[in-house]
Amino acid sequence: MAVRKVTIKDVAREAGVSISTVSNALNNVNVLHPETKRHVLEVAERMHYIPNLNGKNLKSQATNVIGLFITSMRGPYYGGLSDSIYRCCKKNGYELEIFVGENPEFMVANILGHRVDGAIILNENIGMDKVRLFEEKEIPVVFIDREYRNEHMSSIIFDSYHEGELAAKYLMELGNRSFLYIQGVLHTFDNIERRRGFTNMLKKHGVILREEDMLKGNFEQDTAYNAMKEYLKSGRDLPDAIFAGNDSSALGTIEALTDFGVKVPEQVSVIGCDDIEVAALVSPSITTIRTSFERQGTLAVEQVLKLMAGDPGSIEVLYGKIIPRESTCSRILI
Repeated sequence: MAVRKVTIKDVAREAGVSISTVSNALNNVNVLHPETKRHVLEVAERMHYIPNLNGKNLKSQATNVIGLFITSMRGPYYGGLSDSIYRCCKKNGYELEIFVGENPEFMVANILGHRVDGAIILNENIGMDKVRLFEEKEIPVVFIDREYRNEHMSSIIFDSYHEGELAAKYLMELGNRSFLYIQGVLHTFDNIERRRGFTNMLKKHGVILREEDMLKGNFEQDTAYNAMKEYLKSGRDLPDAIFAGNDSSALGTIEALTDFGVKVPEQVSVIGCDDIEVAALVSPSITTIRTSFERQGTLAVEQVLKLMAGDPGSIEVLYGKIIPRESTCSRILI
């Protein structure tokens, strides 16, 4: 009978410390109290913990830097996520270097050039050829909002499909029967899954969302504003409710509706996603689906540290919940 390999998680549990503390002790990162470090190393030895040899080889040329590869820094989501990742890196004794760009070749060159010890990637343009290359080179990589998992890769994702279902169910329970969806970046995981969850839940209740009912918002306030403005200028009927792919898109949508004299929520209800800080401060305040991108950033760092210590990859799923505010109201006559 095969003996189960002791993991870094097992050592952390036995030592009564966090996984990142074990990682710091094993990798000799100078952020721990000497007694804590000694205790962790003793527990690891007692449990016959064997770190991944490839991880050890990488540590021989360690940079003490984690790389965040991201396509944009625009908007509250990217800023909040990056800040969360930075704070968690700092807490664990690592520097964070942020690489902003859409070109996958730029990303690959920096990762394979050993500029970083591990990588956190939020880039919808990366193809499977690059993923296979990271796998072949056994690079510790955490993907945000893409589902990959193997010995050296992990993923941190929102349950975006369920978020779409939540939005549809909530809006229908308020008595709405006609809808628009303000899309995000078309080929991203979040947009595809939110749209799929939203349209499938509507379909279950006999409502078909057509292609012309899905406007391009690109997860940006200005783009959503312009898309909504063009819709209103076209003279098409107002929907009962609009699901915006994120709160920035919801802000732009409400702004356009207001500029055209459409009252929110009296004439049209609007719901967003993410629960960015400004969503609660504007008037009307925005009903939204709360997703913790701060938690997403923290988990991404914790996962890349596990991979660097030799633990196998995993997929972490974060779930959202409806936060009712002023931008939605019931249309059910009592």
